[in-house]
Amino acid sequence: MKKTVMSSLMLLVLAAAPACADVLKVGAGAAPTENVLKPNKAAFEKATGIDLSITASGPKQAFIDLDRGTVDAAAAGLSFDDWMALLKKEGVSVADPAAYRSVVIGKDKVIVLVHKDNQVSTLSKEQLTGIFTGKIVNWKDVGGKDMPILVVWGGLTQGTNSMFVKHIMENAKPTSEVIQATTAEDIRHNVASNPEAIGIGPQAIVNATVRAPQTPEVARPITLITKGAPSANVQKLIDFVTKK
Repeated sequence: MKKTVMSSLMLLVLAAAPACADVLKVGAGAAPTENVLKPNKAAFEKATGIDLSITASGPKQAFIDLDRGTVDAAAAGLSFDDWMALLKKEGVSVADPAAYRSVVIGKDKVIVLVHKDNQVSTLSKEQLTGIFTGKIVNWKDVGGKDMPILVVWGGLTQGTNSMFVKHIMENAKPTSEVIQATTAEDIRHNVASNPEAIGIGPQAIVNATVRAPQTPEVARPITLITKGAPSANVQKLIDFVTKK
């Protein structure tokens, strides 16, 4: 009799307990994190009941995690072909690119960030190349105050870095004399904390603490990839962010 009562009580407890929500894990670079995933997270979770877990690890690690099966999808501010080229450059072997499905889930621009009090309003392609290769080291040489230039560079923003180096610097080697940052938010924090600083990032990270001077435009797709066909939950995310 006691066993029957206990079993009944356990069934009642389990029935009353809320069901665990599905968790959708996405590894991502700066552009998809700031422009697509974070802005849509709350609304997507409310609409679907799926918890969206975002790991801002950069496109290289996001791909590695996808390949290992520790995330359900990976996203980056790169075309699929540019992503594969970046991985090759970073020493990541992709045995069969055809095994991955890709879809564009948004668009973004790579922008240049300076401190809010920096009054330099325009930077040309040549000036940016000079700054980010370390050949121009003082703001007075590009119309600013007489103070050294501090370049902030993100270790987890490989997609942003790759697009900027390719389209602005024409593949010139970036300077190694930099303030090392991690994510796009960390880049912004470092630029906001140093009046001499300059960095690059996705357009969505601009706020009142930094400025974005006029520069040549670098537009890029935001791509999401899966290994094989997207799962049902990944497809729900794709549909949600592309149909808004």
